[in-house]
Parts: sequence; structure tokens; C-alpha cells
Amino acid sequence: MTESRIKRLATTLMDATTDKDPLVQEQIYNALCYLGESEPEEILNACDEYLRQHDKLAYPHRVIILKAMETVVKNNIALLDKSTAKVVIFLASNEMTKSKEVIRDWQQAASNVLVAVGQRFINKVMEEVLTKFQPGILPHYFVMQTFANLSVSNVFGMVPFLNSILGTMLPMLGMAKQDHMKSVFCYALQHFSESIQEYLANLDKAPDPTVRKDTFSNEIFSAYEVLFNSWLQHREAKLRLAVVEAMGPMSYLMPGEKLEEQLPKLIPGILALYKKHTEAFYISKSLCQILEASVNIGSRSLDVQLDSLLGTLHPQICAPADPSIPLTVKNHTEVLRCFTVLASQMEIKKPFILSSMKLPLQDSNNKVKRAVVQVISAMAHHGYLEQPGGEAMMEFLVRQCALPSDAQPKKQPPDADDLTSDSVQSISVNTLFLLSTTVDRMSNVLWPYLLEFVTPIQFTNALTPLCKSLMYLAVKKQEEGENASLIRYDLNANLPSPYALTTRLLVVSSQPYVGDCRGAAALRLLTVLHYSVHPALDQLWSKQVPLLVEHIEENTERSLSQKEWEEKLLLFLQETLAAVSDNTWICHFVTEMCRQLNSYNGFPLEKNFLYKCIGTTLGACASKDLVQKQLQELLETARYHEEAEREGLASCFGICAINHLEETLAKLEDFVRSDVFKKSVGLFSIFKDRSDNEVEKIKSTLILCYGYVAMYAPKELVLSRIEADILKNVFQYFNTKVLGIKVETKDLTLKLCLIRSICMISQAIYNGVKCGDFIFSRKAELVAQMVEFIKAEPLEAMRTPVRQRAMITCTYLVILEPHLSDPDRTELIDTCLASVLALPPLEPVKEREENGGDALHREMLYGDTISALKDLLKSLLQRNLTPHGLQDMFAHLGPWIKSNKEHERQRAVEVSAALLEFYLSKLNVSTVIPFYNLGVLTALFSPRCSDSLASVRQHAVDCVYCLLYIQLCYEGFARDHRDEMVEGLKALKKGLEEPDFTVLFHTCNNIAMVIGKRVPPDQLMSLLLAMFEGLADPDRNCSRAATVMINSLLKERGGVLQEKVPDIMSIIHSKLEEVDEEHIRKAAQQTVYILASQHKSVVVSSLLGSSLPFDSHTCAMWRSLATEPTLTSQILEQLLEKVNRDVPYKESKCFLLGSGSERIATPLPLAATCALYEIMSAPESGAAVLGLYPPLFVTLLLRVSCTVGVQLPKNLQSRERRSSSHGQAPRSLHPCSCAVETLKAMLARGGSEEVARAVSSAGGWELMASPERHHDGIAVLASAMARHAGPRLPLIVKNLIPTLSSVFDSQRITTTAFFAELLSSNVVNDLILLETMMDNMTGRQKDACMLVRMLALRGLGNIASGSPEKVRKHGAKLLASMVNGMDDKDDPHNLVALEAMSSLSKLLDHLEERDIQSMLLHIAIRIRPFFDSEQPDLRQSSIVLFGNLTKFSEGNCEVFFEQILNGLVTLLLHLQDPKPEVVKACKFALRMCGPNMGCEGLCDMFLNHLREDRSLHYGEFMNNVCKHLMQSYPEMLNRLILTNLFYFKSNWVDIRAAAPMFIGFLVLHVDEDHCQQVDLDQLISALNLLLKDPVPAVRVKVAETLGRLVRIL
Repeated sequence: MTESRIKRLATTLMDATTDKDPLVQEQIYNALCYLGESEPEEILNACDEYLRQHDKLAYPHRVIILKAMETVVKNNIALLDKSTAKVVIFLASNEMTKSKEVIRDWQQAASNVLVAVGQRFINKVMEEVLTKFQPGILPHYFVMQTFANLSVSNVFGMVPFLNSILGTMLPMLGMAKQDHMKSVFCYALQHFSESIQEYLANLDKAPDPTVRKDTFSNEIFSAYEVLFNSWLQHREAKLRLAVVEAMGPMSYLMPGEKLEEQLPKLIPGILALYKKHTEAFYISKSLCQILEASVNIGSRSLDVQLDSLLGTLHPQICAPADPSIPLTVKNHTEVLRCFTVLASQMEIKKPFILSSMKLPLQDSNNKVKRAVVQVISAMAHHGYLEQPGGEAMMEFLVRQCALPSDAQPKKQPPDADDLTSDSVQSISVNTLFLLSTTVDRMSNVLWPYLLEFVTPIQFTNALTPLCKSLMYLAVKKQEEGENASLIRYDLNANLPSPYALTTRLLVVSSQPYVGDCRGAAALRLLTVLHYSVHPALDQLWSKQVPLLVEHIEENTERSLSQKEWEEKLLLFLQETLAAVSDNTWICHFVTEMCRQLNSYNGFPLEKNFLYKCIGTTLGACASKDLVQKQLQELLETARYHEEAEREGLASCFGICAINHLEETLAKLEDFVRSDVFKKSVGLFSIFKDRSDNEVEKIKSTLILCYGYVAMYAPKELVLSRIEADILKNVFQYFNTKVLGIKVETKDLTLKLCLIRSICMISQAIYNGVKCGDFIFSRKAELVAQMVEFIKAEPLEAMRTPVRQRAMITCTYLVILEPHLSDPDRTELIDTCLASVLALPPLEPVKEREENGGDALHREMLYGDTISALKDLLKSLLQRNLTPHGLQDMFAHLGPWIKSNKEHERQRAVEVSAALLEFYLSKLNVSTVIPFYNLGVLTALFSPRCSDSLASVRQHAVDCVYCLLYIQLCYEGFARDHRDEMVEGLKALKKGLEEPDFTVLFHTCNNIAMVIGKRVPPDQLMSLLLAMFEGLADPDRNCSRAATVMINSLLKERGGVLQEKVPDIMSIIHSKLEEVDEEHIRKAAQQTVYILASQHKSVVVSSLLGSSLPFDSHTCAMWRSLATEPTLTSQILEQLLEKVNRDVPYKESKCFLLGSGSERIATPLPLAATCALYEIMSAPESGAAVLGLYPPLFVTLLLRVSCTVGVQLPKNLQSRERRSSSHGQAPRSLHPCSCAVETLKAMLARGGSEEVARAVSSAGGWELMASPERHHDGIAVLASAMARHAGPRLPLIVKNLIPTLSSVFDSQRITTTAFFAELLSSNVVNDLILLETMMDNMTGRQKDACMLVRMLALRGLGNIASGSPEKVRKHGAKLLASMVNGMDDKDDPHNLVALEAMSSLSKLLDHLEERDIQSMLLHIAIRIRPFFDSEQPDLRQSSIVLFGNLTKFSEGNCEVFFEQILNGLVTLLLHLQDPKPEVVKACKFALRMCGPNMGCEGLCDMFLNHLREDRSLHYGEFMNNVCKHLMQSYPEMLNRLILTNLFYFKSNWVDIRAAAPMFIGFLVLHVDEDHCQQVDLDQLISALNLLLKDPVPAVRVKVAETLGRLVRIL
């Protein structure tokens, strides 16, 4: 009978292998293994029989059974008898070869069974498998794999078979056509070779010690030939890798001479695979084995292969090993092993020296360059460079010195991999200097040869080291004898001339700090060469050049003034020319200068300076013909499209005009008429796109030339030529005529040149004569032209200096006679203001630093432009220094001062301050006249004293200061009179640098006081009106200043404004709408308060008349009424009366039939509630709220109660939607939300912040507004009140008790919920409220509302935590209430019963035992059905109560023990309940039951493992529980199993899974004596049925338990 049950179990499990879930399959496998541990032979035979009978069973399910068989065999190999082994071998062999196709999982599993049996029965296995391995017939894939795996798992048993296997196998290699067969042969050869090696390495333990390597050598070599010559060439990558893996171990077994013979082919063949395979590990491993085998036989072939081996292995060792890809790490290790093997064979390779330097000289690699420099240095020391061809080396060295260097050279180690050209350059510079100074034999090589590199422009970067080396060499030559230092031009035809050297060195000195301070080096070299330049220069240069060098060294690139430095150099040049005073020499010199001009294309600064040098030299030239010839040449060859070139050429003409004015003007006129100019224009016109542009650039230059000529030429000669010649030609070039119509250019360069030229001409006139003596007839025309230029400039950015230059030009022009007309003057002012003030702001400092030069340029340009604007406006104001003139100027500036853009205000106020200061400084009042615009101008500037920009604040104070002094001047005070109050404004400026609000307030107050005393009465109202307009100022600080000033005035004069109050309130509201800023609100509140304190009733009625919902401005005005406690208290009482006077809502019939009625809020209480909220939300209302705390709290609590679920009237609903969509409503107008928020505000303001905070953190406010959870929210509030506001409760409770009998359910629910929660606090006992409240709760037991009954029970239960000492006194009464609650008939959802159970659990600890014991069994039986309730809270409460009841079971021990046993399985299974709170309850109940179960071990387990804070490993825990149960109550086995069977149908998956597991553990631990209790057939049937459960986790547990049933069979 036992056998058939085991077999039945095994069959049940094997039937279930068709389960698709992998976890279930795994558990079935485990269960079969478990059965196999008990009865290995029985199970193996059962598996054999099952597989034979179920021939059609799909292979994935056969695999599970075969795997179980393999495990059973492995674990019980020593116990198997031969007959079972034969059965298993025969089955596995058949399973493995049944299908001719390769079905890897199935056949592998069968093969593994054979390998497992082969550990002990190798001969039996081989006897069976060899029948499937016949000569001449290609074997099954897995036959070969089985041989291979057997050879590894049982080396000593298998090697004796290998010789015959190899003999049979070799002919088969040629028959294998399919890749997988070839792969398996490779796999077999690899493992055969490895096991033979292991056998030979352990001959002392081997069964046959006579076996030798040569036993297998020939067969292995034969196999090698097929693998290497045929299969290794295969296109399939996997096969190639299989071949390579096999060849490594095979190489050890090949005959030595054969291996030696094969190496020249074998190694290249293996190396070639690196290119074909990304995964290199198997190749490296095999290569290493081959190399080891080669070294073992002392191979001589490896030397020949070394280069290719190292060349291939080097990239492998360089490739990074990625730890996340294990094979790359393994590959690294194998390659290192290869190097270790090769190291023993390598000889040191001797390095070879490069024989030719030609190729390296052309290499662009920085490392190669550095090496070449080092070679050159070495060659220099050994005389190589003195030979022909040495010059090429030196040229290479100088070229490296001329490489561009980084701004900040990085110090790098000499062996750094990433050498930069910078480091090559620095090495080359050092080498050149060392060769010049330390290698004596190099002097004649380098001098004067290095001079050839001074003038070519491509060696510019090398000039500093060249000059230093040449200076050292020249001084050395001079020491050898004076004449030796002369440059021998007869011997060195390629050397630059003295004129060329002088020009070059002088020009590069103009940028003295560039190229490692080349200026000083160039000037020093010039001094040394003075004799070669001209003998007459000795004394001058010896004195002047050191001074120039000293000037360079005293300054830095930042501190040096470029203009001053160039003037010094030009003066030095003038003195040089004077010292030479040889016209022929000067002519040669100027010709060379002109010749060098083109070299400096791309070096604009140097070229510009060279032009100035040419002008200076031409000025010293006596030959007028040469001067004209050279000027003509300059005009013909200039690159007009380059700005520096245009400037340079114009400077050249200007400087030249000092001595040659007539020639210069004549040449300029001639050039325009000349063919060259016409050809240029004609040539350019061929290229349509370029022509205009190029011609404009030529014209620009000519215009600029005229300007420079006017500026430089002697004034007595030039004034007469200005209008007749110069301006005529300038405008002729500027204005182009097309068909007789004047067309103005758009070319920027031409504009700028014209502006600068006119400016220079204006300055020349201004500086040349007294203004009045010269009537400039074309002045108005020129001003209009400048205005046009300014208008044409774009407003989005200042990209060009057109504005600034045009305004400077206008500044000089307006001074000249005749006067401008009014329209021209107006247009000039407006155009200039708009063009400058409206520009976008400059970038912040940080961005300017990041953007570097561009930003700095823009900043300087902007500063210059503002200065130009100020100077222009001052020169215009100077013409009309009167109040009217001032008003006229500020009529233009006013809009800019009030701009909403900070940068525009800042600029406008800065300009205003400059103008007012200028006005005051120039004012000279002869008669006392009214300064009629003081008030308006003061209102314009005074609010700006608190502008958001510090600079505006400072300038605004200056403006007010100046205005008040101008007023004093007009009142008759002397200009030097100092008024104490006005002077006080200066002292305020310091505080305005980093202001906070208090400083601003103080400043505005002081300014208001000063203004109040100084402004005449007739201007006061206009000042006030202007100040009200100031509320809308875009700058919040300025609008704040306006409010401060308004409030100061109203405080003084508000009492007489009663009639104006509604109007003022309206203005305030409209201003708040216009400017919605916090500071405006605060100031407006102050204004409202000032008015309310004078006219309270008018203000309140005005505000209550506002429409709902209050907009944010009305709210701000309400809050202003909270400032003073007495006033606030009166208003709060007024509003409370309005809340209570009207009903809270009206019932409204719904249109839909059967949908009942809805409640609609009444408007007056709603408005009053909103007003209460606004007032109480102001912190200042605290004192008034404290005084009215109880009535406020009760009114608002009942207001909340009455508004839950109440709707807004339809008109307000739509209005609220509209206002919220416009973003106006600061909070919801919904009646309940509104009441909750007001109550919250009242608590916060009444000193009960802790209450409000506690309710918030518990989510109580949201609960309170929810119709379903309102009572929970009230409980949270009551709890918080008890904790934080106890002393307030007696009056609140007294006021609330009457509402318990209210006709409104909502009020009864609210009050009951409030009282119920209060009862959980001891504070009610302390305040002697307990008895009253308990009686009120008991009285609610029969309430018609179920929720009230439930809350009343909760309150009675809460006495246990609030006043536990009082429970015993009222025990019988409380217990009766609870039992009544459990038996409540009108309780369809068991909510009252649930509350009764929870409350009873709380009360139990404090009740008399005799009171409970009489009802114990009744309660236990009543609550038992709830354990499995669908409602989690019922499950939880009933289980907790059950746990608590166990404390009282001593008197009825046996009866109650029976109840514990009834519930034990349920409690243990519900530890897997989906709800954590139920799990927690079960843990508690089991801990409580433990001591009553009479089993110490079980009790300890429950206490230790079921602690609330401890996580539970359920399976392990249940295993131990069942162990204790079966030790203490073995007779309970059947009862426990039957209870568990009931839960096989549970709705909860985890419980369905836990039940079979529970049974499994019970079976595992029961003694054999008690097994008979179990109805096995019923149990197996039930488990079998459950094995079809849809949830895999359940099926897993069933399979596990089925395996365990072997214990009771």
C-alpha cells in the first residue's frame, strides 16, 4: 500500500510537470527530489516507468523529470544497485538519442543523467553508449558530448577508453559536414586532451600507470591536421573558436617534431584570428597553451615569430580591461601569460639611429619635432651645423621658435604624451639661446646669419629670442674689435638693409609687450646696431633708447598708455631724422618704410603705427617731389577696407600736412581726378556687389584725411580753406548723385569718417578763433545731418559709435554761431534722448567678465555716449537758463524719468541730476520771481529717492536738493546760502547705498517733511494728485515712497475729508487693482485704517457692500481694520451677530424627480464669515480674538457643521468661476471651505497655533469639509484642543451641550464627535466635565442617526484612555452599552458592532473581571464570524478583541481553550492577510493566546517572532510552529488539516498558498504513530484539485507539500 502511495504521489507530481510556470516546475522538481531522498530506487523506477508510458509527453516536461533523476542519482549514487543503474542508463541513453535532431535541453538533461551514473558505473555507461558509436557511422551529437563530459568527470575511469574512441572517431572527422557536429568533435578533442593531461600528471594514483603521452600522440596529430588545415578556415565564427579552444590542449599531446614543424604555420594562423574575432579570450588562451607547449619542446622556431607575436599581442595588452565584461579581464591575464612565456625566448633588440634628418624635419608630430630639436642641439656641440646643410637645421629651429604660443603656457613634464606646440616652442627658444651663448663654435654660424630672420613677417613670433641672441652675439663681436660688429653686406647678400632693420625694429616696438616683451628686446638690438644704421646716431640712441626701454619696464601692458607710447616713439623718430639730417638717407628710409607696408597686412596696429612713421618721415623730407610721389603711392596702394589702414593713412596725411599743407591738399584733390581713382571705381563697378562698398571705403578715407589735415595743419593757414576747399570736397565725396538727385550713403564707415571729420573741423574752428568772430554758415545743415545719422541708428543695441561721435560733433557745432532755430533744437534733443536712453541695459558684471573684450568695448562706448549726451544738453540749456528753459528740458526728459524700464530711468535721472547741478551752478537771479514748476518737478523726483536702483536714488536726492536750492535762489537767497533742512538731504545719501525698508521710510519721511515746509500752499493739491499717480509707478520702491508721503499728509489733514472718504476708498481700490503689489497693499491698509479711525461706520458699510467673492484688494482693506484692538473687537462682535442672525442655508427643490432638495447658503452669514476670516488673518487682531475666543470658536464650529455639503447660490457660483479663471479670488468662496479657513484663522490668531498645526498635520481640515469624514475631522480638532487649549474647554462645552438635542443631524454629529474625542483625554476629568459628558454620550445610544450612535460608543470607549480610573466605577453601564452595540439591529454594515468591539478592547483592561466573565463566551462566539469577514477593519477589531479576551479566560480555562483552538488555524493563516493592520492584529492575538496554550515552546515563539516591530519569515516560522504543535498536540493533526482544507477556497491568494504549506509542515513533524488520523485520499484529492489553481505561487506550495506527504505514507 505504501509503495503505491509513493508512486501515486510521484505520478501526481509528474502529471503536473505540464504546468507552464517556471517556479511551479522548479518546485515539482524539488518535490520529486525530496521523494527521491526517501526512496531513491522506487522514485527512479517510477520516473522510468512514467517516461516509458508517456511516450508522447513533450520534451520540456521530460526535462524536469530527467533533471530530478540526475539529482537523485548524484545524491544517492552509493546506494544504487546495478539493476536500477542499468534501468536508468538504458532510459537516459534512449531519451538522449530518441530524436536524430539536436534538441539541446532534453538531450543535455539525458546526457547529464548518464554522466552522473558514470561516476560509479562507468563501464555500464560505456557499454550502453558505445553501442551508439559505431565505426563509419556519424554518431549522435550528444554521444560525443557525453564522452567529453565523462572524460572530465571521471578521468581515471574514462582515459582507458579514449584510445579506441579516438581510433573510431578519426575517420568520422572527414564525414562531419554540419557545423554543430564539427563543433562537438572539437569539444570532445579539447576535453579528451585535458583529461589525458590530468591522467598523465597523476599517474601515481592512476589505475594503469603504464599509459604514456605517445599512446595518443599520433591520433591527436591526425585530428590536428583536419582541424587546422580544414576547419580553422571555416567562415562560421563559432566553429573557428571551437577549433582554437581544442588546439591549445591538443598541442601538448602532439609529437614534438610535428609541433616544431607546424609552428611556422600554426602561430600565424592563430594570430590572424584576432582580426576576425572581437572576443579574443579563447584565442589568447589557446595561443598561450601552444606557446607553452613550444617552450616545453625547446622550439627554435619562436625567434622567427617574435616580431609578429609582439606586434599582435601589444594592442591586446594596451586595450583596457573592462571589469564589467569578465572575458576582457581574462583575456588580459592570458595575454600577460603569453608575454611571460615569450620573455624566456626574447633577446634584447638593439635600437637603431635615424640616418637621415630630411624626413623628420617635415614631420608635424610634436614629439618628433622635440626629438629633432634635441638632435640639432647635439649636432651643434659636435660641429655638424658648420657643414653645408646646417642652415636648414637652424631655419627649422627658428621656425619652431615662431610657433604660436598659448596665452598661458602650461607646465608639462618632459615625457608627457600630449606635447603641445607650445612646449615645442619653449624648448626651441631655450635651445636657440643656449647655442648662441654657450657653444663658442656657433658664433660664426649664427652671426650675422640670424639677421635674415628679423624682417620676414613669418618669423614675427620668434623675434624676442632672435633679438636676444643677436644682441648677445653682436656684443661679443664688438668685444673682439669694433669693426667686427659691422655687418659685412659684401659677404652676406641676403641680409636686410639698415633701413629695413630700423623700420622693422621700430614698428614692432609699438606693441612692446606682445611676444614675450619683444619691444624691449627690439630696442636693445637697435642700440647695438646703431653704428651699422648710421654713424651719427651713437650719442642720441645711447641716451634715448635706454629711457624708452626703462618706460616699458616701469609699466605693464595694462598701465601703459598706447597713445603716449606712440608719441614717444614718433618723437624719437623725429629726433633720429634730425640727427641724421641727410636728405638722401631720409629718402631711402621713407622708401623702405613704404616698401614694408604690405608685410604688415594682418597686423593692423603695427601697420597703423608704420603709417604714422611714414607721415613723420615725409614731414622731415626736403624733397617735395618725393613727398608727392610717396603720397600718391600711398593713396594708390592702401587697403581701404581695413579700418586701421584708413586711420593710419589719414594720420599720415595729417602729420605730413604740418609741414606740407599745400602739397597734401593738392595731392588729395589730384587723386580724385586721377585715372587711378576712376579706374578703381570702374574696376569695382564690374563686381556689382563689391563696387559700392569699396568706393565708399576710399571716399571714407579721403574724408578722414581732410579731417586730420584740418586738425594737424597750422590754424592760421587752414581756417580760410575750411568752407571753400575742405568741406566742399568732404560733401562731394559723401553725397553721391544719381541722375542729378542726391543719394545719401548707408555705409557705416563713410558715416563715421564724415562725423569725425566734421568734429575735427569744428574743433579746429573752435580752437582756432574766438567763436563770435567766425560765422559758420553751414552749421544748421551739419547739425541736421548729424540728427539724421542718430535717427538711423538701431534702438535694440549700440553697435557703433555713430551716436556718440555725432553728439560730440553737435556739442561743438551748437557753440558756434549762428543760433539753432526752436524746431531744430527740439528735434535734436528728442532724437538724442530717444537714441541713448532707450538702449537696452548693459550685461551684468559677471556676464561681461565671461564675454571679455566685446562687453568691455560696449561698456566704454556706452559711458562715452552718455557723457556726450550730457555735454550736448548742457550746451543747449546754457542758451536759456530760466524756469521756462528748465521746464522745456524736463518736458523732454519727464517720460524717461517715469519709464517702467530701470535702465531708462537710471540714465534719465543721471542726466537730470547733471542738468540741474549745471543749472544751479550757472544761475544768476537778479529779481525775485516764482519758480512755478517746483511742485510738479518735486513730485517727479522725490519718489525716485527710493527707486530700486541705488544710482537712481542717489541722483534723485541730488535733483530734489538742487530744486530746493533753485527755489531758495528764486526766493532771493544768495547762491552760496546753505539751508539746514535742505543740507540734511546730503546726509541721507549714504544710507541709500544699501537700503532696507526702514531706511527708505525714514528718508521719504524726511524728504516729505522738507518738501512740506518748502512747497507753497497753492501747489500742495497738485503735489498730492501727482503722488497718487505715483502709486502706479512701475518701481515698487518709488510707489512705496509715494504712499509714505500720502499717508503723512492724510494723518495731518484727514479729519476734514469725511465727504471724500467713499471717493478716497474708491481711488485706493482702483489703485490696488491697477498695481497689485504687496507694499502698495500695506500702505493702502494704513490709509484705510487712518480713515476708519476717523470715520468707522462709513468705512465698514462701504466694505460690506463689496460684492462676493471679495477680491484681493477688498480683503487687504478688511485686514487693515485689525490694527487697533478696541476697534477690531467692535467690528468682530458686529460680524458675529451677522453670522448668527440669519439661517445658515435654505432648502431648494431640485428639478430632477426623486433627487430631493439641495442646500443653498444664505449670503449675509457667508459675507460676514469671509470678513471675519480677513480680519482674523491679520496678526494684529490677536488681542481682540483672545477676548472673544469661546463665542468665536462655537459659532465657527457650528458654522462648519452647517455648511458641510451646502452649495453656493447660482449667481455666486458663476462669479466665483469667473474670478478664479481671472486669477482674482485669493481663496475658495465655497461655504464649508470658507468656514473651515475662518475657524483655522481664529485658532491661529487666538493663541492656539499648536491646535491649528496639529489639525493640519493630521489632515483634519480636509476631513472636516468631507461629508463622509466630517466627524473624523472634528475628532482631530477635539484632540488638538484637549492637548493644547484645555483651559478654553469648559465654556466651549457649556455652549455646545444644547446642540446635542438639535433638530439638525449635522449639529448632533459634530457635537457628539467633539465630545467623543474629548473623552479620550484626561483634561475632561481635570476640568470636572467627565460625568456630564458621559451621561450625554449614554443618552445618544438610542439616537435616530446611526453615526451618532457609533460616535457615542466611541466616546464611551475613549474613557479607557482619557480617565481609566473611572472605568471600574461605571463598568457595568459601559459593558452593557458595548454589548448592546454589538447586537444593534439597525446596523447593516456592522459599523456600530465594529465600534463596539474596538471600544470594548480598550475598556477590557480597566473593567472588573466578574463583570466580563459572565459575558465572555457570548462575546467570543459573537465575534468569531468576523475573523474571516471581507471587511478588513472588522477582521482587525474582532481579532484584537479576541486577543484581549484571553486575559479573562482563567475562570473558564477549558471552555476558552476550545475557542482558541477553533481560531488558531485562522489566526496563523491570517498572518498572510493582504492587510498589514490585520496581520498586526493576528500577531497580537497569538501573543495573547500563547500563555493559555500549555506549550512553553509555542508561547516563546509567539512572543519572540510576532513582535510588532519585527518582520516575519513566514515559512520558517510556520515550520517551527508545526513542530511545536505536533510535539504538544499530535492528536490535533486531523482537525488542523481539516480546518486548513476549508481555506483552500479562500479568496486571498496568500492564504490559499499558506494553507497547503501549513499542512506540509504539519506532515513534516508528525510522529508515525499519529499518521493514521489523516484521511490521505481526501487530502491528496484536495491537493490535486488545488494543483490546478490559477495562481502559480499556490501551485508551488501544493507541489512542495505533495513531496512532504512521503512522511506519512
